[in-house]
Amino acid sequence: MEINEICSAVEAILFASGESVPVSRIAKVLGVNEAEIYAAADSLAAEYESALRGIRLLKLDTSLQLCSAKEYSQLVTMALETRKSPKLSPSSLEVLAIVAYYQPVTRAYVDQVRGVDSSYTLSVLVEKGLIEPCGKLDVPGRPTIYKTGEVFLRTMGISSVDELPALPDIASDEGIIELQNKIDALRSGELEGQMSFDQ
Repeated sequence: MEINEICSAVEAILFASGESVPVSRIAKVLGVNEAEIYAAADSLAAEYESALRGIRLLKLDTSLQLCSAKEYSQLVTMALETRKSPKLSPSSLEVLAIVAYYQPVTRAYVDQVRGVDSSYTLSVLVEKGLIEPCGKLDVPGRPTIYKTGEVFLRTMGISSVDELPALPDIASDEGIIELQNKIDALRSGELEGQMSFDQ
């Protein structure tokens, strides 16, 4: 298949799906290798962005998905008469950050880092799809381990957790102060672009 044909086929598949589709599945259906699918995805993503189109192509780990451009989110919300996405509570943000940076983790690990029970918050994040169970730890009691999911990547606007900003170095006084300032800003809602999520 020519690259233009692959681009058109990828676009059609993603549009019809409405959800993320594994690159391996698209490659198998089209009879091409995954590198060709990624090349087509890069081409489509660049075309959408440079032409100021209303859609974007997202790479979510090993999957692809079409979505509306974030600059049109308010218009989409108004046109579809949907409620504004609720913001995550400070406790949800704390738990989500712990899972994102230290995944895979158990509830006990999250509890230990936070110093409080996180069962309810974990269940809320699982329900929203921001985190997901990814197996059981091979120790007595076999606790569930959690990792971030595709909704997290989509919400953060990243393709992989490797793109998350680095944590401040808490081995130095400056790093501890920087981290505390960011936590305080999150708690007071001062940080620009507070995370929200779509159902």
